[in-house]
Amino acid sequence: MKIPEQYQIKQTITQNTYLVDGQLKSWTGETSEVYSTISSTEKYKPTLLGTIPTLGEKEALEALNSAVSAYNKGQGLWPTMKVVDRIACMEKFVTQMKTKRAEVVKLLMWEIGKNLPDSEKEFDRTVEYIYDTIEDYKQMDRDSAKFEKNAGVNAHIRRGPLGVVLCLGPYNYPLNETFALLIPALIMGNSVIFKPAKFGVLLLSPLLEAFQNSFPKGVVNIIYGRGRTVASPIMKDGRVDVLALIGNSTSANALQNVHPKSNRLRMVLGLEAKNPAIVLKDADLELAIDECIAGSTSFNGQRCTALKVLYVHEDIIEEFNKRFSEKVDALKFGNPWEDGAKLTPLPEPNKPAYIQELIDDAIEKGAKIINKKGGETTENYIFPAVLYPVSKNMRVFEEEQFGPVIPVISFSDIEEPLDDMAASNYGQQVSLFGKDIKTLAPLIDTLVNLVCRVNLNSSCQRGPDVYPFTGRKDSAVATLSVHDALRSFSIRTFVASKDNAYNNAILKELLETRASNFVSTDYIL
Repeated sequence: MKIPEQYQIKQTITQNTYLVDGQLKSWTGETSEVYSTISSTEKYKPTLLGTIPTLGEKEALEALNSAVSAYNKGQGLWPTMKVVDRIACMEKFVTQMKTKRAEVVKLLMWEIGKNLPDSEKEFDRTVEYIYDTIEDYKQMDRDSAKFEKNAGVNAHIRRGPLGVVLCLGPYNYPLNETFALLIPALIMGNSVIFKPAKFGVLLLSPLLEAFQNSFPKGVVNIIYGRGRTVASPIMKDGRVDVLALIGNSTSANALQNVHPKSNRLRMVLGLEAKNPAIVLKDADLELAIDECIAGSTSFNGQRCTALKVLYVHEDIIEEFNKRFSEKVDALKFGNPWEDGAKLTPLPEPNKPAYIQELIDDAIEKGAKIINKKGGETTENYIFPAVLYPVSKNMRVFEEEQFGPVIPVISFSDIEEPLDDMAASNYGQQVSLFGKDIKTLAPLIDTLVNLVCRVNLNSSCQRGPDVYPFTGRKDSAVATLSVHDALRSFSIRTFVASKDNAYNNAILKELLETRASNFVSTDYIL
């Protein structure tokens, strides 16, 4: 197996520092090895990519003290800084970040098995997200650069930071989704403690120096270790104001529950989903199949927005299953840098065994694998199995599989998938395929009350990032989009004064002298 020169791992990364209080602190204690499930040898063997510090409770609380000190009860340099100066720090960071593209893209491929085009897209989309956030923040500030008067009271209303944010990102989008939390939290004036996910951790190494030299000390703290060891003590301490997490609701609940003042804790969560596709009998079958392939198999189904169950009308189920299965079998499996590789190695070593459990359970309860390659297993992969007919007593119906297995259910009455969605613990998105508006109209009117995004004749997705990204029930708390995330990590705050000569003279002097960073009508270009 020949690996192109530019993607070879020529030396391992020894990540022996962590960022706290503006310093890259050296670590000589216990370390954890980071492996890729991609083999670089003919005979299969996981590849050692490097090591990371295994920090403990002492280092976790050191990071918390650093973030608390940087915020300094709202008096710190960062939360009181002029908006234009915070923007300058963010622009400095993203300029440095762009120089690390090749390193980060290479590590995305090796660490989580994301194919080359998608790895490049993740990096570029993240850079674009930062620039879009800066522009939206400028507009927010422009809109706030004024006074309002009501009932004899002048008010200068802006958005202010919340305090200290604990940020935990996911392994499937370890750069993009993590930064979708981190960037808005930072730019709004909060201080942040960030722990990378278990997979996709080394790809942050090239960015540590940029974080260190772009922001004031203690504003960004990056620590490594196991969630229970480092995140739990930080939450238990009670000085975290915001838990920002993209991952599993079990983890979110566990962390929320140890915080001593959960009523004061702001939650910004992107959690699991079980997004369905509903294919009506008048759907354009070719289009529906192509979109369902993209929705269920992109990045091997390891996306919260993936299509995780397909409801197909009984009149077209036979034709759908035949053509869908053939297209799944035609997908190319290969290493991430291989041209045309749509299916790539799974980053979690135990994932093939888990997917096999779901398949075995479904077969035992009456389902069949209807595609020829379904369930074929190698050391680091299990080929997507299309399962039909799937029933509600099967694990694959209930659990969020987060991997390559595709359950298909036929329906005769549209109430069947609607009832299932209403009963589900999740409510993120749905894909709806059809064209008769008399059928679609009432369906859309119902679906928007069950999920937060109805995708008409297209697969579920997060982007464009300017659109709201959220969910109902166990799927999300707060909204993550460029516009909404800035609001999720801030609170409306204002200065009010009675409209009289005495107060107005003070306000006038405040504005003319520019003595206050908050009371300002300066217009940011």
